[in-house]
Amino acid sequence: MSNHILRELAAILETRKSESPDSSYVASLYAKPDKMLEKIGEEAVETIIAAKNEDREQIIYETADLWFHSMVMLAQKGLSPDDVLNELARRFGISGHDEKASRSNAPNKS
Repeated sequence: MSNHILRELAAILETRKSESPDSSYVASLYAKPDKMLEKIGEEAVETIIAAKNEDREQIIYETADLWFHSMVMLAQKGLSPDDVLNELARRFGISGHDEKASRSNAPNKS
């Protein structure tokens, strides 16, 4: 079910690219990429605070906001949730230490 929701949301985010920033929140983020990136940072901080406060419901709510704004950024960059899921699948079964070490020699990866 979760993959279905991500794909459905990604499709909706694509349609918002052609809408007016005055009529669509997502279109307004596409029109102001710096604002979109600020929202990701804001939602990340709010997620951290919720986790530190051990507030289960707030963690879920803020993580949903973080994922949503991250998906807007992915769509704006021509990427999809499947691109991220494929990367996670590639990493599956690899030690986090080994995976990170393999990235240190690759250009443009952190």
